[in-house]
Amino acid sequence: MPFKMTLEFKLILPLLWTLQWTFGLLDFTPRLIIRAEGSEDLFVGGKNILYRIDLEHSRFVENFSLTPTSGQNCHEMPCENVVTVIVEFQETLLVCGTNAHMPLCWKVYPKVANQSSRVGDLYSATPLSRDGTSLQFRRKAGQRPNIWMYDRWLTDPTFVSASWIRRPKDPNQEKIYLFFREQNPDPNPEADPWISRIARVCKVDEGGSKRFFQSMWTSFLKARLVCGFPGESLYFNRLQDVFVQHADPWQQSRIYGLFTSSWNATAVCVYSIEDIDRIFENSPFRGFAGQIPKPRPGACIMKSRDIPLDTLRILQEHPEMSVWIRPLLRHAPLYTSSSNYISITVDTVTAADGRPHNVMFLVTDKGTIHKILEDDLTPFIISEIHLRNRPAPVQSVKLLSNKGKLLLGFPDQVAQLDLRSCRGYGVTCADCVLARDPYCAWTGSSCSPVVPGAIQNVVGGTVDVCHLSGADQHRYRPPLPDPIPVTYSLPLGAAIYLSCPVHSRHASYTWEHPLGRSSSCRPAQTQPDCLHLIPALNEEHYGIYQCISTERNFTQILKLYQLHRSEVERSRASPSATASQHAFIVLLVEIALVSTLWH
Repeated sequence: MPFKMTLEFKLILPLLWTLQWTFGLLDFTPRLIIRAEGSEDLFVGGKNILYRIDLEHSRFVENFSLTPTSGQNCHEMPCENVVTVIVEFQETLLVCGTNAHMPLCWKVYPKVANQSSRVGDLYSATPLSRDGTSLQFRRKAGQRPNIWMYDRWLTDPTFVSASWIRRPKDPNQEKIYLFFREQNPDPNPEADPWISRIARVCKVDEGGSKRFFQSMWTSFLKARLVCGFPGESLYFNRLQDVFVQHADPWQQSRIYGLFTSSWNATAVCVYSIEDIDRIFENSPFRGFAGQIPKPRPGACIMKSRDIPLDTLRILQEHPEMSVWIRPLLRHAPLYTSSSNYISITVDTVTAADGRPHNVMFLVTDKGTIHKILEDDLTPFIISEIHLRNRPAPVQSVKLLSNKGKLLLGFPDQVAQLDLRSCRGYGVTCADCVLARDPYCAWTGSSCSPVVPGAIQNVVGGTVDVCHLSGADQHRYRPPLPDPIPVTYSLPLGAAIYLSCPVHSRHASYTWEHPLGRSSSCRPAQTQPDCLHLIPALNEEHYGIYQCISTERNFTQILKLYQLHRSEVERSRASPSATASQHAFIVLLVEIALVSTLWH
């Protein structure tokens, strides 16, 4: 799928500000970023250290040394403490790290003014063994009892994410949803090695009785999470990342899953939390053919220690649902790509007409960001954004929706991207509207962050809105004159490339040339120009050449060339031949320079 436009580092530099610190001595690597409640500060974790950063003034406030305490492993492997968890918990920051392969957590007490006290329970997905195996999802600390998983429920899992779906009107039915993948037990060599899963547990769960399932989840259920093309039996089975879009009422909450495949493709599928809950409450239990008792296994029971033994035994042996959880689009993923995405974030933006729109930010393993509009479960790629001159992996992503910012942790910097940057979309109303960026609208003189009443057409993308009737509407349509023709005088037999800039990957491009002939141009994904080659000029090649772009209902002339025949034939005068060769070389140099900027 083509891109609307590509924003390179040189173009977007004025549109964002970057917090960048390079630490040769401290070996700073931003692994995780969180924002403090009731504060504008960020906490950024790296190797052996935790930083607190004043986001408003771009400065360090304080730092906390997290030196590994497990020194006995340092002679065999790197003695590092890489921060893996930062969470606000009971008036402190709970910070966990690898601690030289002996994971450990610390309580950190930052000096944050007006910090609110957060009371609750701590849920964690951690290995029980020193070698990183025996992964467990458990409730470890807080107001409720510690609860563990039954060790036979999962097969070598890799945890991806967890989310608490709130139900203010029915808090006793609130659940924690767990997203992970586990090894496929199918021995068939053609079977995919991974199966993506979603599981849930109830917040009110206090474990079983003393005689059975004491301190074990009595509400754990899991189901297969599928994303692919069921008609072709083609699935993306490796869950890579998850973004939960919370809503009120809770039934309208959505799950955005990012999946990869064995054939090096990625996909995004969207799920309804209401559909997921319905399957957990009604699906048969995989491998169980008997009568399902009451209460149903996995139900949220406040007095879980009183759950009958028959119910718990089914849960113990058959926690998986028979029915697979499928996305809202049953026949195909929302979006597929050959890009190697590692992270997904979704923001909800209110457009000029007051309607909400979802925008996905997909981050590749090279640090490139793809900004994609989701319009009624249909994707539209708005732009490709490069924050750095050279590729670098992104190790953490944090959305500040109310600020319109996206924070990204690179190996040597924390970058803040302004999501409301609109200057790269051109200088006309048509260019701004065709971008279909919900953050941006035509305000009369420029493409700017959206305000009520500004001109925008996110759903349709057509430029009719730029031609409304009214005495003052001329200010919305600044004149866009045809480009000045570029003139070349060339002899018969000369070769020449004509180039035309590609402003949008969604547009089609056509060369109109003498005698009413036309030819289409389909630029490659990495090619910044549409090229028209004339290998050897003859009489019919001289005249006017127009490069015309058409996108939806908008057509414009992007480039004009006029080719004249040189008075002196190429075979009889070397100066003219030299001039033609010079023009050919100049054009190629221009193309090479533009291509360099594109990358």
